[in-house]
Amino acid sequence: MSQSDSVRIVLASRPEGRPSPQNFRQERAALPAIAEGQVLLKILYLSLDPYMRGRMSAAKSYAAPTEIGQVMEGGTVAEVLESRDPAFKPGDLVLSYSGWQSHAVAEGAQLRKLDPKSAPVTTALGVLGMPGFTAYAGLLTIGQPKPGETVVVAAASGPVGSAVGQIARIKGARAVGIAGGPEKCAFVRDTFGFDAVIDHRDPDMAGKLAAACPSGIDVYFENVGGHVWDAVFPLLNTFARIPVCGLVAQYNATGDFPGPDRLPVLMRQVLSKSLTIRGFIQREFVAAQGPSFREEMARWIADGAVKYKEDVVAGLENAPEAFIGLLEGKNFGKLIVKL
Repeated sequence: MSQSDSVRIVLASRPEGRPSPQNFRQERAALPAIAEGQVLLKILYLSLDPYMRGRMSAAKSYAAPTEIGQVMEGGTVAEVLESRDPAFKPGDLVLSYSGWQSHAVAEGAQLRKLDPKSAPVTTALGVLGMPGFTAYAGLLTIGQPKPGETVVVAAASGPVGSAVGQIARIKGARAVGIAGGPEKCAFVRDTFGFDAVIDHRDPDMAGKLAAACPSGIDVYFENVGGHVWDAVFPLLNTFARIPVCGLVAQYNATGDFPGPDRLPVLMRQVLSKSLTIRGFIQREFVAAQGPSFREEMARWIADGAVKYKEDVVAGLENAPEAFIGLLEGKNFGKLIVKL
């Protein structure tokens, strides 16, 4: 394959419910010659993240959907092959947003140069990238944990949840994680250092969560929704803060949600307990907090206060199956495809 070609994975059709391999198509496409201010990239690593499921849908959301036949989007670490931007030279490693493809042409102004000597470059897609920043900005800006408070986070073995709990502990709060299965729960407790971990597959998950939070919950970082929210809701303290980052349990849902309308119960508790519930998209905070995040998180990683785990899958052709598994909790750590 020539450097002027790219193997890419595009959206072939919109999924109804759970995505399937048939919703994706691999194809080869010619790349345009680079213009002034542009660079030619060879993609080394691709980030897979839950938000991509929303992009596959045509439903109205905070970002435009991926069009049929368009390259699936995503963060990437890439090597510069050719450059017409004086800020970059061949061999430089950069963070880009090139999506599910082997090569791309990008505007130099949209790239961030990476230093492989300061941290493994894959961390730019995880703990030192968008997932880590999501945890940092959402927890500290909306959650505002205080010493002695209890912070609960679902998907605690993932890149966002694991960072939330560790940052909470740095700020002096108790960290209670919710994860799926004994292996993940043990890792969250023993490696990430959470004070308590609950298995969401446990039939008595709600009871065990209550036992782990004897003084209630002051901050709940919402990644999942579903039955985890049902267990958390009765334990929320007065003035509890709930940053809403994701709702993975609902991403594959179609049609109306079953069951009774529980909105009146929720709103009564929002009023009577003075709850703060705020959804957010991490890009809202990048301009103001991006530099402080990279400085603080790098320091926390260097001194061992924050640890991370990556789940690396080999081969662009395996990205669809890996992504489908991500939505079902099959990954263990930040999911990355190595091209």
